[in-house]
Amino acid sequence: MQDLPHLLAILAALTVGIVSPGPSFVMVARTALSTSRREGVAAAFGMGAGGVVFAVAALLGLHALLLAVPSLYLGLKLVGGLYLAFLGYRIWRAAQRPLRLGNLAEHPATRTRLALALGFTTQISNPKTAIVYASVFAAFLPAEQSLTFDLALVTLIFLIEVGWYSLVALALASERPRSAYLRYKSWIDRLAGGVMIALGLKLLSAAHF
Repeated sequence: MQDLPHLLAILAALTVGIVSPGPSFVMVARTALSTSRREGVAAAFGMGAGGVVFAVAALLGLHALLLAVPSLYLGLKLVGGLYLAFLGYRIWRAAQRPLRLGNLAEHPATRTRLALALGFTTQISNPKTAIVYASVFAAFLPAEQSLTFDLALVTLIFLIEVGWYSLVALALASERPRSAYLRYKSWIDRLAGGVMIALGLKLLSAAHF
């Protein structure tokens, strides 16, 4: 494939951003710790689906659209910041509540769908991720790319997103991290909630009317 260097450059740049700690990492980590491997991996697939949305949007010209319509980026910051702060508040508020592990297995399919949806919404609520995708694609896309190139790129991005966050979920859902979480749940939840709230407020403060 003559476009292989472009493909590798995009994947390398995005992988650095994917593995960097942020709201997506916090959400997958807490989901795996507080529920199960199944829900953690489902959240990872939600992250992958969100990555596909950003990749397709970037292929369709997201970078040019954001430059042409600055108010769109402002709206993304406001909505994303409010959503992340809301998620953080929910986590903080539930810090003192005991984790009722017995209820987690009653409706596994429902909880898996909820974890999938939570991963997806957390991913797409972060406008900084949208900008990273848009900027990387604008910088490294070949002048003319084929449908095969586009499909390969989107598929590999999905696999990298799902693969990384699945590793995070599987590592943190093991017995030792789970026991530590149950022992220090209130403090860990306050930390996770505080990080999410801070990230949300940072986005809101960066929005300029």
